[in-house]
Amino acid sequence: MKTSIVFLLCISVFPGFSQGRVVGDDETGFAECNMFFSGQVPPEGFTEPFHVKICQQYNKEPRFATLYSTKDKIPLYSAFKYTKAAQNEEENWLVEPQIDDPENDLHEMVHEANIVGTVANLGANQALTSDYVGSGYERGLLNPSLLNEEDFQMATYTLTNAVPLSPSLSKSWHRDIGRVVEQALVPHCSKKDHLYLLAGAIPSSVRVKGKVSVPETLWLAACCDAPEGWSLGLVKKMNDENSLVDLVVGELEKQLLSGVHLFKGNCGEDHQSQGKTEAILQAVSQIRSGEQVGISDNQEAKDSGFVRKVAGIIATPFIKILELLIYVFVELVKFVFYFLWLVIKRVGGTVLDGVYSLWKGVVSYLKAISMVLISIPYDVGRVIVNIFLGFLQIVQDVVSLTYSILRIPVGFVLHLAAFPYHSICAIPSVLRDMATGIGGTFSLVIDATAALLHGFYYLAGHIVKRFVPKGSSDD
Repeated sequence: MKTSIVFLLCISVFPGFSQGRVVGDDETGFAECNMFFSGQVPPEGFTEPFHVKICQQYNKEPRFATLYSTKDKIPLYSAFKYTKAAQNEEENWLVEPQIDDPENDLHEMVHEANIVGTVANLGANQALTSDYVGSGYERGLLNPSLLNEEDFQMATYTLTNAVPLSPSLSKSWHRDIGRVVEQALVPHCSKKDHLYLLAGAIPSSVRVKGKVSVPETLWLAACCDAPEGWSLGLVKKMNDENSLVDLVVGELEKQLLSGVHLFKGNCGEDHQSQGKTEAILQAVSQIRSGEQVGISDNQEAKDSGFVRKVAGIIATPFIKILELLIYVFVELVKFVFYFLWLVIKRVGGTVLDGVYSLWKGVVSYLKAISMVLISIPYDVGRVIVNIFLGFLQIVQDVVSLTYSILRIPVGFVLHLAAFPYHSICAIPSVLRDMATGIGGTFSLVIDATAALLHGFYYLAGHIVKRFVPKGSSDD
């Protein structure tokens, strides 16, 4: 029987410290994080423009890969491998600056409090701690910290690996996923470094504070890409925290986006071991019913259970006291280190700020001095040019004034010298004009008198002809 194990589960939150970077479109798959996928080929079919690929890193080493939905503000899946679980867990949540502000210079995950006001549109494309405060939901990890050793564990505490989960479902997830991976999956994969795990979420329309999608289902697909390999799956629904249903990978892919293919070459489905598959399913069934995997003799289990119960009753007070002392000691050490860190941070910050301010002052002073030294030759040259131009203007004014002074007497002398000549030469013309005028006047008087006499003569003749009768011929 070919089966696929897919976990649709809740994750409780134990924060740590991680770094990561958004993978560019020009890079293949998840870049250096392709190692967390079977055949180094990521799942196919997740092609929406709001799907962002993140290579989650810590100490500049790849730890796991995440496909993040900026629309739903939750991861769609995280790909990882099982490592030896670490015992020390410390909450230390981080965010990915480049999801909200691709132009910033921060290429690794950072503390949210350290970038408030420095990253543009912080929270526009990803969930923040404030989205969970007072919501009734925990930040559940798709890649659970309890399945990772220290460095890998600290890398899981990033909000790009978290989904909103109820506290009870979170507890159920850690209980079930820890036992399934460590007791059912890891023991039945001959090459443990070839065990590939994909934990994902199917978003719903329910939103935390109108922003972060609450998944309707969480899943984990397991693939053992080794001789006698297999691929199996489990499903846990959000509305039933006690459910744990196994199904084949092909059935899981039908519940996701159309065209999704999780593992390259179906990851061992064509040559998987029937015996190992049945053993894994039997182990999962025992975990589902709450039994401890590996104990087949019920009577032996009862006897050993009674002995453990008596020993537990006797040892419990001492264990509790020891746990209290350890807890107090750990908290005291944490407080001391935290206090020392604050002191070093404050002193170091003050010293660095002073050095930076001093450096800025020196640079500004040197810049001002340089500008003054550079401007001196220019100012000297400009003064020399202005002096030369002023001298030329003075020479021009002197020449112009001299020319004007010399020009006035020459004209006056010429006109004065020409006056007698023009005056003497004009006398004959004046006398001639006077004689002509006197002659014309006498001629005019004579003509007028003659005309007057001729008029009187004409008038007298006319009167005589009019009033004197003509005489007869005898007269």
